[in-house]
Amino acid sequence: MYTTNQPFLTEAILAAEPLASPTAGVELHQITYDSQGYRVKALLAIPTSDGTAEAESGGVNARPLPALLYCRGGYRGVGKVRPERIAQLASFGYVVIAPHYRGNEGGEGQDKFGGDDRHDVYSAYELLRAMPMVQPDRISLFGFSRGGMMALLAAIERPGFHSAVVWSGVTDMFLTYEERNDLRRMLKRLVGHPEKDPQAYLDRSPIFRVSEVTCPILIIHGTEDENVGPAHAKRLAAECSKHGKPYDFWLVDGASHLFDSTQIEEYTRKMFAWLGGEKGK
Repeated sequence: MYTTNQPFLTEAILAAEPLASPTAGVELHQITYDSQGYRVKALLAIPTSDGTAEAESGGVNARPLPALLYCRGGYRGVGKVRPERIAQLASFGYVVIAPHYRGNEGGEGQDKFGGDDRHDVYSAYELLRAMPMVQPDRISLFGFSRGGMMALLAAIERPGFHSAVVWSGVTDMFLTYEERNDLRRMLKRLVGHPEKDPQAYLDRSPIFRVSEVTCPILIIHGTEDENVGPAHAKRLAAECSKHGKPYDFWLVDGASHLFDSTQIEEYTRKMFAWLGGEKGK
């Protein structure tokens, strides 16, 4: 892997601060980068030992690595990027970048829940593509909860991703408004009312644009998810099938929105096997 001393720095990265990593063999940095003229924050995790979670610490080489663009869920303090999760993902041998989205963690601008803040994901993609340590044709998306919407929009609007994982992901904002009474006040403020502002909801609902998806999709969802109902995943799978898009759908019996620790470990390992080419296993 890499010993960095910050060789990941590119012109697009405006600042980088090393952080204590919770995972051996992984470097963690808080970076600031440009997105549509805003200074946006993200976590960047880089594996520095051998390339799998099971590997022993060993020699160092400079072969380019695959990358994962992690799209967080929630809004503001809910669903924040967790260093433990990002470092865990990087321990599988992937460079991982996780935008906080504009307006979060000291970043400039305002998070509009899938509005122009989607460009923070697109700018992070270009940032990864410019890093010499990253294989530019092996950059995948990972979207959790609200991040599923962000990841799918990126897979639609920015060709070139290797694949996209949608885990407990939002795909239809009209459905989110319908099923989440507790979010309606926030959604009205940020997006509008679905009857008065339907275009804003359409713009944030990748379910209506699956025909434009440019990479294979892995859908992971729990049958008991009460935050983002399984209908989001089932509709996405149906649309992928309808439009001939390559996908796998893992509906996890008994799992809720936040998988328990055993489920997270099991499906994270399965996810990386899928990303590595063992589709559907």
